[in-house]
Amino acid sequence: MRTHTTIAGSEPLLSMIAIRLAVLVVVGWSLTLLPQQARNSDLACVSSPAAIGAARPPANFVDAALDDMLRHD
Repeated sequence: MRTHTTIAGSEPLLSMIAIRLAVLVVVGWSLTLLPQQARNSDLACVSSPAAIGAARPPANFVDAALDDMLRHD
């Protein structure tokens, strides 16, 4: 009698999991059928040359840091 109760209790759980899995599959298929969005050709991580020059440390700082690294090597 106990086995029947365990099986009866697991059936609703398994059916709920099966229904959710079926919904996920249907949603996944429907997303593949949607038209793709047009991509923006501008890259977000590319900055202007002026901003690149402003972000660089001064040359004397780079030389000093390089000299310091070579001394400790």
